[in-house]
Amino acid sequence: MTENFGREKIVESLFDPVTSAILAELEDGGKEISYLINKVGITEDEIRQRLSYLLLHNFVHETKKEGRTVFSADANKLSQIIEKDENFNATIDGLTKMDSYLN
Repeated sequence: MTENFGREKIVESLFDPVTSAILAELEDGGKEISYLINKVGITEDEIRQRLSYLLLHNFVHETKKEGRTVFSADANKLSQIIEKDENFNATIDGLTKMDSYLN
């Protein structure tokens, strides 16, 4: 994967509550913009703004189908960001250790 993007900015986008809600809707395939508007409860402009960096670097794709706008996520590319994020891995390790102490 060519990394011509800011990894921190991608991770920041992924963990934004609204953006992550949008991405959660895209987990099982592309969704029309009207569906996302109704499901997430924000405007089309705000959805585009929140996804703009992810769209720019092809983590999310926008296509037009029969006059409808459909967004889809590149799940493999998104998961690679999380898997390679050292802070994320350190957080998971810390939570795992804490859980083992509590049990």
